[in-house]
Amino acid sequence: MTFQDDQLSPGYNQFDEERFVTELPKRHGRRAFARDKARVLHSAGLRRLSAKTQVMSAGADDFPRTRLTHTLEVAQIGRELGEALGCDPDLVETACLVHDLGHPPFGHNGEEALHKASLDIGGFEGNAQTFRLLTRLESKTIRDGRSLGLNLTRATLDAATKYPWAFDGKNPKFGFYEEDKEIFDWVRLNVKNQTKVFEAQVMDIADDIAYSVHDIEDAIYGQHFSPLALDSEPEFKEVVKLAATEYATEIDEDNLNKALNSLIKQSWWVKSFTATQVDMAALKNMTSHLIGKFTEEIEQATKSGNKAKNFTRYNANLIVPLETKAQIAVLKAVVNLFVMQRKGAAENYAKEQDLILNIVEGLQNNPQKLDPQFKHQFDNAGSSKEAKRAVIDQVASLTDSSARRLAQEFVG
Repeated sequence: MTFQDDQLSPGYNQFDEERFVTELPKRHGRRAFARDKARVLHSAGLRRLSAKTQVMSAGADDFPRTRLTHTLEVAQIGRELGEALGCDPDLVETACLVHDLGHPPFGHNGEEALHKASLDIGGFEGNAQTFRLLTRLESKTIRDGRSLGLNLTRATLDAATKYPWAFDGKNPKFGFYEEDKEIFDWVRLNVKNQTKVFEAQVMDIADDIAYSVHDIEDAIYGQHFSPLALDSEPEFKEVVKLAATEYATEIDEDNLNKALNSLIKQSWWVKSFTATQVDMAALKNMTSHLIGKFTEEIEQATKSGNKAKNFTRYNANLIVPLETKAQIAVLKAVVNLFVMQRKGAAENYAKEQDLILNIVEGLQNNPQKLDPQFKHQFDNAGSSKEAKRAVIDQVASLTDSSARRLAQEFVG
């Protein structure tokens, strides 16, 4: 019989709060999801995010977000939105805290490089790596000599699963590796489809809101983007086109055009920026308005569009209004055009990918340079595929700075 914590969270049952390995709590009175959050907060993976790229390179300046500060902001947005909709706030916050845990050095650029390097062993995906960290790589629970990660509850692991399917050889987005299927199947026991659980939907939109809003703030502060640029018709159209092709393929350009126009005509939209205290306050005010606007619209649409009493697990779906979705998309497109495509960025991205690939090759040829955890995993691998996965796990765990240091050993 599985031991349960003293009191179930409202809207959840013992099945939701079950752990893969039965364990007794060290202290009574804490709910299961609060325990999950504490385990994540104390994890090595979360600490490493402080030195990983969000959009601007980690350490390039003191102001822009790192992957960790972005994560904390996602957690704050997700917790408040989830709680307003009736979810357990600790559960949603934990899902948000882990949403980028598996991302490698250099953000999505590093993710692409590792996927190329590991196509022969089942690919690489940041979300699948997150699941692997939580259920295997983080050191907390051992059974029969095998690490089972943080041994989080079923509901927390489900809430952290953005893509509840395996790699099919084509779609680069997936949520778990074949070797981690046992625990994934346990998490999704009795679920017959690929539906994303409600708390994961909240986590996902909180990420989108934080990414779109805060990266605009960083871009303006870093002088990569001037709001006046959108007064130029060619650049305005380019943003709309990017949004239509990259972030909202289901929304036509006319609606995206209206969405961007609506934003820049708001009284709180920053028109210019010179980094004075007054300008900084105006920029922060714009950020607050955007987050408040998006979360309120989503909360209202979800409450009016669902008949369920409890908006938890598989009882409801998050509803994002078309205009809200379009405005988030055009904000993402602004960052893409003015930051990701800035002069010299493509060359820098190519160098970062080469660096990642060189480290993978270097560690495969020199496994003695693996950290003890991954060296043990490499030495005890039952196949060449498992041995290479140990190398990929090591590289994914690196920060931007430690990746550069390791690359020096292999390529100078």
